[in-house]
Amino acid sequence: MDTLIINNKKYVVLEARSFEKLQAKAAQKTSPIKKLSLKSGKKYAYKLIDKWSKEK
Repeated sequence: MDTLIINNKKYVVLEARSFEKLQAKAAQKTSPIKKLSLKSGKKYAYKLIDKWSKEK
């Protein structure tokens, strides 16, 4: 790992493997997307449509 200074800003240079490991580790920390049932998804979609139509 090396550090570079360009225009008074510090940048870190990593190997591709270690960068991919960091990305995988960060991805594991994010919460998965909540899946909706068809009925609740339809209800949520109509709610958003009503909200967006009121904004215009």
